Amino acid sequence: MGRRRNGGALDDLFEIAAMLPWWVGVLLAVIGYLGLHLLAGSELLASKPGQMGGYLSHAVFKGLALGLQYVVPVALLAGAAASAIGRYKRKGLVAAVAGGESAAVLGGMSWQEFEALVSEAFRLEGFQVAETGGGGPDGGVDLVLRKGKEKYLVQCKRRRAFKVGVTIVRELYGVMAAQGAAGGYVVTSGKFTSDAVEFASGTNVTLVDGQKLFAMFEAVRKKKAGTSQQAKPAQQSVARERAVAQAAPARSNCGKAMVPRVAKQGATAGKPFWGCPGFPACRGVRPIA
Repeated sequence: MGRRRNGGALDDLFEIAAMLPWWVGVLLAVIGYLGLHLLAGSELLASKPGQMGGYLSHAVFKGLALGLQYVVPVALLAGAAASAIGRYKRKGLVAAVAGGESAAVLGGMSWQEFEALVSEAFRLEGFQVAETGGGGPDGGVDLVLRKGKEKYLVQCKRRRAFKVGVTIVRELYGVMAAQGAAGGYVVTSGKFTSDAVEFASGTNVTLVDGQKLFAMFEAVRKKKAGTSQQAKPAQQSVARERAVAQAAPARSNCGKAMVPRVAKQGATAGKPFWGCPGFPACRGVRPIA
């Protein structure tokens, strides 16, 4: 479930940059330009007897660098832009799914959107994700995941009405064995047949149906909501402390400007008040309005 490549070195550079974080593509573009620019501006030394081969090689590379110093960075920057746009779209898909009421929202996506959504789901789980593409709506491995030194393969199947059968699981299991992958995932917006579930139960292939995928994003939404709720009391406390600090301090009986403090015990525990900095020599206190 992916995109076909037309071939060519520049296409490969674009694809590589598109799979990497956008800032990495920009960094590679800068490094590529500087390196090729230096080579293009290098001086050709007069050849000596027996060194004609080195002279010609230098001349050829210099000529290539003259053009590539602009073409290579453009390809990398285009890939970086595609990476940034893709990440923005994936975040939008995550928000749309997390805001849905059920897994039925997955069925309305194109297979390209579904693959992008699945890739973001694994990123949220802490994996490094490479979107390889499987050559079409029913192609091979769509995603390659890495966590540490281990590699995992993912096959995406967007199915509205039909269940994913055991054949798909067997095919992925075979590819995993051939590539030495530590595990694999078959992800669908629908469900799996009982044969597929039975076969996967004895292997290192994990089946993720629409309900499980939706639950992953639901967990992310709840986690973010919980973090937001926990942050509110802290933000209110900081705002209160700032307001107290900015207020004009009262003066104690000894004439010193009081400082804001918080009661640690008694009926007023936790409440702010003005206290004399000369405590305990001066025990003057004033309530904070």
